Amino acid sequence: MIIVGVDGSRTGLDAAGWAATEAALRQVPLTVAHAVPKWVCEEIDGHYAEVGRWLREGAKSVLISARDRALRERPEITVETVLLPGDPRSALVKVSENAELLVAGSRGVGGVRGLLVGSVAYGIAAHAVTDVVLVRARPSTPRGEIVVGVDGSPGGVRALGFAFAEAELRGTRLRAVHAWAWPHPSGFEPADRDSELDLSRELDELLAGHRERHPGVEVVAEVVHGHPVEVLREAAAEADLLVVGTHGRSQFAGMLMGSISQAMLHHAPCPLAVVRRDRV
Repeated sequence: MIIVGVDGSRTGLDAAGWAATEAALRQVPLTVAHAVPKWVCEEIDGHYAEVGRWLREGAKSVLISARDRALRERPEITVETVLLPGDPRSALVKVSENAELLVAGSRGVGGVRGLLVGSVAYGIAAHAVTDVVLVRARPSTPRGEIVVGVDGSPGGVRALGFAFAEAELRGTRLRAVHAWAWPHPSGFEPADRDSELDLSRELDELLAGHRERHPGVEVVAEVVHGHPVEVLREAAAEADLLVVGTHGRSQFAGMLMGSISQAMLHHAPCPLAVVRRDRV
């Protein structure tokens, strides 16, 4: 099952469309979810009764619109709707515990002007136990390519597996990008040919097993000198999907996401998959 959280915004509808395609590819049902304050879901009397009914009707309209968008995108899938009580972040995290994937728009109707990722999107990306896809914009002319950031960490290895599986499902090329730059007090050390060759060999070793399991996937492997955020943002321009892990190398203990995955929440130019390191 795939769950998509919607809120009536355009990005929410785009997320429903993206999730419908993913559900069709995986041949699983889709659940469209919308959260409202807990009291709205309860039958109450008195002054707030009419307000509660009005809010429930509005919530039903949001769910119907998103369901219709999903079915327009992929009419062959099974779509259910669910109204969740409570804060949308905790409600979506809870309901998605047994889902294959949780999908949401990157910024909804409650977003603060100027922010590139909303609080709900950030909350589910940080706390969900399943893999998360945030849909900011679907490229108008996709180039038929999935981009994955690779760093050799456990989270990066699982992100690589997710990306290979997605590329196989979609019949697209996979671009595996390892960005590197040695820190220096004034910035970064200049590119070093020997270091780049060593990293290229490491990347080839990481890719080898996945290539065997997914022999039909065309793979482009790149080692690029530069800051990972800038490198990945450039590599993912017009891509179908950018995939990152939740924890990379040299992350502080206790952080819910690595610094690169957090940065890509704000800077990804296409739908972003945040892959859990320990997801079973």
